[in-house]
Amino acid sequence: QVELVESGGGLVQAVGSLKLSCAASSNIFSFNYITWYRQAPGKQREFLATITNVGGTKYADSMEGRFTISRDSAENAVYLQMNSLKHEETATYRCYGQKLWKRDYWGQGTQVTVSS
Repeated sequence: QVELVESGGGLVQAVGSLKLSCAASSNIFSFNYITWYRQAPGKQREFLATITNVGGTKYADSMEGRFTISRDSAENAVYLQMNSLKHEETATYRCYGQKLWKRDYWGQGTQVTVSS
């Protein structure tokens, strides 16, 4: 079964914006936290932002002020609003969630391509 599904990726010009979605098949609040990561070819996975089941948020230093993580209980999803995107941020963006008893779930990813 698929627990998390990302969407919203695509092609965007530099300094443009995208809003990514991480939709949960189970209750989004059953995850202790949801985290957004990205990974470009040949590079390590990079932490972007996280949100806990009580609404606490944390951002990577380079993302703070440009990226915003949020959740919508009605849509049962977590979002990542990305502004002022750079060409170097072209990557596969994935969401990760952890439930009780350290049960880990990864989405399959959505591709973001930023043209210069």
